[in-house]
Amino acid sequence: MNEQISKYRINEYLYNLDVWQYRKAIQLLPKILGVSLNTFHNYRKILINDVQDIPYEKVVLMEQLFDFEPGTLATQNPGARSLKELLH
Repeated sequence: MNEQISKYRINEYLYNLDVWQYRKAIQLLPKILGVSLNTFHNYRKILINDVQDIPYEKVVLMEQLFDFEPGTLATQNPGARSLKELLH
């Protein structure tokens, strides 16, 4: 069976909490993010190949809440050369 890879490391963070912390986080995070519980669960279910994304401001906020370095909530970050390199 192929394990599907999440686009964002939300579940990775949540599954490392103890049961009490996990339950409180599930209640608190949607309120902090300003989204419904259903929307938050949809964020957790986004797979690596899905075109769906989480709004940038929500990603930044979760990175801060989870003590992740900026740009590390995503499982895979696309790499690109700078525009100046492409123009030369």
